[in-house]
Amino acid sequence: MVAVAATRGAPVRLSKVCHRFDFHGQPLPVLDAIDLAVGPGEFVALLGPSGCGKSTLLRLIAGLERPHSGRIFMGGEEIETSGPSRILVFQDPTLYPWRTVRQNVALGLEARGLLRTQGRRVDDALRQVGLEGFDRAYPHQLSGGMAQRAALARALVNEPSVMLMDEPLANLDSMTRMSMQGELMALWQRERFTALLVTHDVEEALYLAERVVVLSHRPSRIVAELAVDLPYPRHRGNERFVELRHRVLEELGLQVDW
Repeated sequence: MVAVAATRGAPVRLSKVCHRFDFHGQPLPVLDAIDLAVGPGEFVALLGPSGCGKSTLLRLIAGLERPHSGRIFMGGEEIETSGPSRILVFQDPTLYPWRTVRQNVALGLEARGLLRTQGRRVDDALRQVGLEGFDRAYPHQLSGGMAQRAALARALVNEPSVMLMDEPLANLDSMTRMSMQGELMALWQRERFTALLVTHDVEEALYLAERVVVLSHRPSRIVAELAVDLPYPRHRGNERFVELRHRVLEELGLQVDW
């Protein structure tokens, strides 16, 4: 059992958030009046059909885009731009191939002029993801799981209050993915950042999150919120786990005859 640390996560609140894109000169509505409150240190998973706006929602929370209408808050402050307190981890590790693992992880501190005085945070982040002996390796020398660990370390070095994860394990083989799910869960329990995870994997959502939010087809609304009332670590064969999986599949409009 991993010891649970005091939370450093910040609350996130979305109020009547709507968003749309310009598509060949016509408005394309993506999000429709999204209201969502995430508690400090909470782990929430977002599920929904492809193209319903899950990734867009993370980009809005990260401050990479502004919503067409509505407001988004972290703590008591409205989010108007990006910042190191909110880090977005992508499906692809997006490591710079000409930089070593250590140099990739140090990017955030380097960009903010903090590397000289706070370089120890790079070592801390590498240790947290189990890459201590690979700091001089280059991305092409890493397995898929190791590359995603490096991407997580690059996020952790900024000591974020909110970690936004856009299908970070989707490109891994099934065995590596299951192993990384356990590592990600343990990492969240140690660091206690607020976590929002976009995934298409129902079992992954139920294995990791304290709450699962289901979105509809575009323009998406929240159609269901399910509390995952299971202790950590979780077992996929648990009767309650199976029951919750069926409920989520039903909310997604999928057949549950297996």
